[in-house]
Amino acid sequence: MEIAAAVVEESLLGNPADDVLRRMLRAEHGVAQDVAAAAARLVFGYFRWCGWLDNSRPVRQQLEETLDLATRFARDPGSFGDEELACAVPSWVGESVPVAAAWLRSLQVEPRLWLRARPGIGPVLAIELGGCEAPYPAVSPDALWYRGTRDLFRCPAFHEGRFEVQDLASQLVGLVCAPRSGENWWDACAGEGGKALHLADLMENRGVVWATDRAAWRLQRLRIRASRAGLFNLRWGAWDGEAAPPARQKFDGVLLDAPCTGLGTWQRNPHARWTVRATDVTELASVQLKLLVKAAASVKPGGKLVYAACTVTREETQGVVRAFADSVPGFEPVPVGLPWRKASGPGTGDSNTVQIWPEELGSNGMFMAVWRKV
Repeated sequence: MEIAAAVVEESLLGNPADDVLRRMLRAEHGVAQDVAAAAARLVFGYFRWCGWLDNSRPVRQQLEETLDLATRFARDPGSFGDEELACAVPSWVGESVPVAAAWLRSLQVEPRLWLRARPGIGPVLAIELGGCEAPYPAVSPDALWYRGTRDLFRCPAFHEGRFEVQDLASQLVGLVCAPRSGENWWDACAGEGGKALHLADLMENRGVVWATDRAAWRLQRLRIRASRAGLFNLRWGAWDGEAAPPARQKFDGVLLDAPCTGLGTWQRNPHARWTVRATDVTELASVQLKLLVKAAASVKPGGKLVYAACTVTREETQGVVRAFADSVPGFEPVPVGLPWRKASGPGTGDSNTVQIWPEELGSNGMFMAVWRKV
């Protein structure tokens, strides 16, 4: 409780809760794993339930109320009516998102921990780690839902590069890209490289995947991850959206996983619900369109362009798609196949866009759009 209270108090000053939590746990030498895990659950629980709390009360009392709300929800989710669930998000969200009770209810559930096993070893890895399920084998038998309690970052399989921690929705982006062995791809806003690593794996370590980002420290983490995985078909470099692409040739495929408001991650990162503003939506939609137009110029004739954003706002999803179609000629829509919806619900896959909601697969929310250059 003490660690959680200190983290919340500092986070309320404008510091990201996950960063503060990591720093404080490092400073508290010798904290047991179960104590650290309990503190993390309580911190994230606070921001998950703070729309119900009286902010005038001391933080410690609010944390006690958080525990009561979380216990009540775990015992009987139906005891929270639709009107009460509206407290889960800021009031401005309804202007940009078709707010449904199913989405709000999903935000109050603790997120699943998803692993991406290296190609072909999912079933074996699940047995080795224990506590794993492969709930969507029709989508990917290598997507594992981990429900155990082990510290995965200390297990041999992780250090041998046999799996990555990667949300299922992010894994679906790679599957929608569907790169072929020997192709050249560009992951334009790669971050720490989770999707770039997946593309490289899907290409069987052949061809080239260029990964770029504006932050050098993120690319350094990608280097470490690629080395651990034994992937040698990755290249990396800085790109801020203004400079020329990292390579002069045109690409068989370009993935733009654009910076966004991240509403699709609000189950996993509840603190962000209270830091994102309505103005961020329109500002980022403008940035996304600019980056998409820039990235599209590097697609070769017959090549594929994939736009992805872990959000659910109209402006950053269908709004960007419409603006791109109106301003950039020479690209035709490519229908997005939806094997996960065929396995778990309705969906025809006849559109070049798809919006995944957190309640659909127990993943982050994710939007994707696909075109081919004619």
